[in-house]
Amino acid sequence: MAFTGDAQALRAWAARTGLPELPDPARAAFLRNAPGKAFDATNGQAKLALVSSDDGLCAAVTDTATRTDLTRALEAGFAQAGLKFRLVIERDDKAESSIHHQEYLATRKGRGWRVLAATVREGTGQAMLTAAPE
Repeated sequence: MAFTGDAQALRAWAARTGLPELPDPARAAFLRNAPGKAFDATNGQAKLALVSSDDGLCAAVTDTATRTDLTRALEAGFAQAGLKFRLVIERDDKAESSIHHQEYLATRKGRGWRVLAATVREGTGQAMLTAAPE
């Protein structure tokens, strides 16, 4: 959350951490052709990507997660970071009913963020967390 809204700081952190940039066409696919960078954050447990658009929006994408596990980890992460948060919208995607959205508002020390969790509605599948400053 510290880098949400600050693309340069996020990208500097990714470089210090040793995350390699994804080449096109993967970068373009993750950014949906918007300007920005995408990084390979894959570890021994899952394929992961970190996406940083030039406007400061950032996202984390994985190829395998359940809605329950992602929700539990996200809310635990909010609490661990000392953020106050609340779930403000929860619904299935209007265009693709197999996708479920949960939208959170989170705040700490006068800063606010909007975080969208997109998961498969049932079972295990791809998931994406997207954050933007509020």
